Amino acid sequence: MIGMTGKAWSLIKAGAMAGVVAAPLALPQQAAAQEDYPSEQLEWTIAFGPGGGNDIMSRTIVDILQKYDIYPAEIAVENRAGGSGAVGWGYLYSQAGNPYAISTTSGSYITTPLQADTPWGPSDFTPVALLASDDLVLLVNGDSEIDSFEEFIESARENPPTIGGIGTINVDFIVAKILSDQADFDFDYVSFNDAGEMNTALLSDALDAMMANPAEILGLVESGDMKALAFSGDTPPSALGDVPTMAESGYEIGVSLPRGLILAPDVSEEAQNWWIEAMKQVVETEEWKNYIETNQLTENIQYGDEFEETILSTQENFETILREQGVID
Repeated sequence: MIGMTGKAWSLIKAGAMAGVVAAPLALPQQAAAQEDYPSEQLEWTIAFGPGGGNDIMSRTIVDILQKYDIYPAEIAVENRAGGSGAVGWGYLYSQAGNPYAISTTSGSYITTPLQADTPWGPSDFTPVALLASDDLVLLVNGDSEIDSFEEFIESARENPPTIGGIGTINVDFIVAKILSDQADFDFDYVSFNDAGEMNTALLSDALDAMMANPAEILGLVESGDMKALAFSGDTPPSALGDVPTMAESGYEIGVSLPRGLILAPDVSEEAQNWWIEAMKQVVETEEWKNYIETNQLTENIQYGDEFEETILSTQENFETILREQGVID
């Protein structure tokens, strides 16, 4: 594969195969046939480790659901990391028909089934809502001699860097691959299941650079432990300072990460509609608006079938990109 050493590709294959509101809000209206839903403990699966963008969004939603009594029973949250999301979403897939099993999506929700032999695909789950999309920032160690995006490109052309990202062939990898092809450099990619491990790798110089969601690294950039070199989207987060976009340097990326909410497969329409109404309340809270602003996300709200159509069209786009890059057959 272009820009990948055998060792890095082995790592990828191994990972891929592993498995403010003044008063409480009213509960969503429920159909008569489901008037006792929800009444049981909710199992909330996070398909990645603690500290990453998926984890932050999930716990934000759970906090809002509990604070305003939107969900009337207990919520048990568990990180089931592994295989670029395959373990967590594989568990959710095994809960078919269970309206008390739920999870959030990320780029791996789309890309993992494209390159790993998973028994599930995005269309197998019950879509609730697309809530936001976000882009990535390219970072180096704060002690690096590289101080700008232009210097990074020049250095990468001479000495292919090792770049880290969450997931194997995830959006993190896709952005790095598109950039490397347009800027004419090779690189080795190393995948991680959680942000903490990846941050440690960069800070210990085990990586030359990494791709990350802004929310995961703002504190490390502000402290000077990491340098933000470029942003893959249109508007860099103000908290990152004077960071250029990749497009400003002539590199058009055009890939964003979808953040949404899904239920297990084959869940009733009544349960699906309950969650759609619940999320309509969540996104109106000050806490949610603060989450979007703090994490520099683009609010992008779609429900039910519209969300599913977006996921499937995004998967088609990602598949085309990966085939054109020679990453998948």
